[in-house]
Amino acid sequence: MSPRKSKAKIQEEKISELEKGLADERKTSEKYLSQLKYAKADLENLQKRTQRRIDEAKEKANGRIVMQLLTILDELDLAISAAENSKGDIIEGVEMIRGKLWKLLDAEGLDPIDAYGRPFDPNLHEAVLEVETDEVENGCVVEEFRKGYKFKGRVLRASMVKVAKNSGSNDVKEENEDE
Repeated sequence: MSPRKSKAKIQEEKISELEKGLADERKTSEKYLSQLKYAKADLENLQKRTQRRIDEAKEKANGRIVMQLLTILDELDLAISAAENSKGDIIEGVEMIRGKLWKLLDAEGLDPIDAYGRPFDPNLHEAVLEVETDEVENGCVVEEFRKGYKFKGRVLRASMVKVAKNSGSNDVKEENEDE
């Protein structure tokens, strides 16, 4: 055999090996792509199942609370009809219903935010007014317009408050600005 023929034969063998290797890699690639598609479909199905379970749990929890609120609503209806019939003092009955509602909300994790007399905290309070006074410490809440609440430790609604501003506090700020 001539050196040229052997080179051509060697090259043909290399090409044949490379084509075989390429075909094997294509099969492997198609196999991985197929596995990836199945894994992606499984993940999407898992996400849908999980979201469905979350939604069902929310509905169940909301249904439980609504059932408890319905009994309070029934009692309010009874209090209204009793007031219409008797023309008497219904404050006691309404206070009892309010107490039941608070008990329910407390059991679910609702806590009132104490604001009056405390230092203003922008995380808990929403300042709607500022009043000049020397009777309380600067920056303290002097009046609460709307009660704020936390639900399971997180602020559900901030307290709307009036905050004290001492007349001397401006002088201190102006002196600091001049320096």
